[in-house]
Amino acid sequence: MADLTDKQTFSDEDALEFHRSPTPGKISMAPTKPMATQRDLSLAYSPGVAIPVLAIAADADKAYDYTSKGNLVAVISNGTAILGLGNLGHMASKPVMEGKAVLFKRFADVDSFDVEVRTTDPDEFITVVKNIGDTWGGINLEDIRSPECFVIESELQDLLDIPVFHDDQHGTAIISTAGLINACHITGKKLEDIKVVLAGAGAAGLSSIGLMKAVGVRAENTVIVDRDGVIYKGRDGVDQWKAAHATDTPHRTLAEAMVGADVVLGLSAKGAITKEMVASMAPNPIIFAMANPDPEITPEDVASVRSDAIMATGRSDYVNQVNNVLGFPYIFRGALDVRARRVNHEMKVACAQALAALAREDVPDEVAMAYRGRKLKFGPDYIIPSPFDPRLIWYIPPFVAQAAMDTGVARKPIEDMEAYRTELRSRLDPSAALMQNISGAVRAAPNKRVVFAEGEETAVIRAAWGFKQAELGTPILLGREELIRKNAAEAGLDFDAMGIEIVNARVSEHNVDYTDFLYARLQRRGYLRRDVQRMINQDRNYFGAAMVARGQADAMVTGVTRNFNMVLKEVRRVLDVKDRMIGMSILLAKGRTLFVADTSIHELPNAEELAEIAIQAAATVRKLGKTPRVAFLSYSTFGNPPGDRGEKVREAIRILDQRGVDFEYEGEMPPELALDPDARGAYPFMRLTGHANVLVMPAIHSASISTRLVQSLGGARVIGPLLVGLEKSVQIVSLGASVSEIITAATFAAYDEGAAAEG
Repeated sequence: MADLTDKQTFSDEDALEFHRSPTPGKISMAPTKPMATQRDLSLAYSPGVAIPVLAIAADADKAYDYTSKGNLVAVISNGTAILGLGNLGHMASKPVMEGKAVLFKRFADVDSFDVEVRTTDPDEFITVVKNIGDTWGGINLEDIRSPECFVIESELQDLLDIPVFHDDQHGTAIISTAGLINACHITGKKLEDIKVVLAGAGAAGLSSIGLMKAVGVRAENTVIVDRDGVIYKGRDGVDQWKAAHATDTPHRTLAEAMVGADVVLGLSAKGAITKEMVASMAPNPIIFAMANPDPEITPEDVASVRSDAIMATGRSDYVNQVNNVLGFPYIFRGALDVRARRVNHEMKVACAQALAALAREDVPDEVAMAYRGRKLKFGPDYIIPSPFDPRLIWYIPPFVAQAAMDTGVARKPIEDMEAYRTELRSRLDPSAALMQNISGAVRAAPNKRVVFAEGEETAVIRAAWGFKQAELGTPILLGREELIRKNAAEAGLDFDAMGIEIVNARVSEHNVDYTDFLYARLQRRGYLRRDVQRMINQDRNYFGAAMVARGQADAMVTGVTRNFNMVLKEVRRVLDVKDRMIGMSILLAKGRTLFVADTSIHELPNAEELAEIAIQAAATVRKLGKTPRVAFLSYSTFGNPPGDRGEKVREAIRILDQRGVDFEYEGEMPPELALDPDARGAYPFMRLTGHANVLVMPAIHSASISTRLVQSLGGARVIGPLLVGLEKSVQIVSLGASVSEIITAATFAAYDEGAAAEG
């Protein structure tokens, strides 16, 4: 398999496994109606469906009201220009198109499905898309080679009455234009005065130069260079799209054109721009080297000849990434919400200007967390917003929508723009944001050494590698080095390049110290010294926990090869409980983040234990950055029907009343009252101010069964149970846990240790 980049932070097998498991692909369909009763079925299909059918037959625009059309985008390709890999065929493009659909949903809550068209003939492609076009609210064209992409987009815009947007052209154009606006702002240059050179006259390059002209760059101040040299007026063999940007210029090479230039846009190939060319540019040069995976010139090479340059690339491992995900989700969000007939020039300009304006505002903490705690602020190293800026969803689409309204392409104008912004804020699922915040906090904190106890297991090795590559901390693998290296090689990992520490318990220099420490704890509990020595030598859970206890590591993750209870007993012989120990699961479903306790420790908690569980869960949720609202769940609703378990819950409430805790709580109640404030009409005395986000279960079986049931039904993600309350941070994964589950557990282990250290 081809080596895509020397900075690739995952193995080929990781990529294949990600796309293969647990379900092939990256998208699925979820119904928006319950379909739980005969009435639901009658309304959804026959005979009820006939009513909207007749309404749409009378007025086709009613499809926006009665179907998903208004929030549905098709990502369509023929695979003739896939990710810079070339023409690999329509089916080879499917993973990319699915990926685009995932980004639409993740960043802008736009439903999207991929369509791969088996033709390389532009006319045939246009015919296919024209005939299915009415199905969608918009069409995103992707990975179609130039110059056919210009013809296809232009004709489909004329043939269809919905937005048709070729992201390879316009996405790059919008983001780079936003960056140019801000780079000029920083350097004090005026758009109408700057001299701009474009290296690479493909779809993205020509669209970028066109949009930059629309925001103020003068046509006579631009020079475009393709593989044959400068595109000047009168040059032979130039197609109509390049010819439209030809200028009267004496320059014939890129090197000549860059002398005295203020800006160079690179959309060509690695090495196309040299240090000498950069050195010849005007003061405070603006260099956007956007070829992927390797830019035309690296920031390091630019810095070696120019200390006054502002640099942007297409890569995430350098500052100022020109990333199309900043554009297309929000362009379509705004266009769909006003039912736009097309994405016009004014909407693209509005998006670029809005992105530029957002980058100039104070950067929120969530973005700093994504960048390892580095506090970002507008300047040469931050001219383009981060894709992880949570404000993008509500900041950008209103500008796009307003431009559509102002130019007359909106079918459904927005009357209250502030209410629209509020609605946009509530669209995104918080699950990805939660993990991003946790990972960002871990990166921002001092580096943590995390023990991966079952270090010989292939899944654990891959997880440790992923943990290290994500720069979440320093992993330590416990096991025999020869076997670990063998399993790493079989997994396709270059272990020497991993730089991960291996510790073999049998030969560790800390063996005696750990034995002395553990024997002092267990000598009056029936253990002889030789028993303890054997435990330290032969059981990695004892050894790993001792590493954490004695300060040679900060946290530990284990459980892949043994059941939870066995592992917990071993860890508890080494580490004490600091607070009440509980198991807490995080349930992410339908835009909500719920914390469920206790899911692993207390089998049948009494009233005092239930109160303690609530206190510990609330404290943990607050540490995760949320405001806890605790609901004690039960089969009983405030005493009806009566029963033993319900009485214990009521007693727990009385205990919390006496303690005067600093969080909202209420109970006992069924889930519907906890999660739906509108269902509480018969109970005006309830103290919860909104939906509960911490659910305290009456017993471990109800907690465990409910979380696993929801997960098994699909549409939800469950993290955990997380182990909370030990004196040191240890997380125990489920038997046979996946690589991603191990990484998640290790991340929480590192996060918990960091938060404990701060506290």
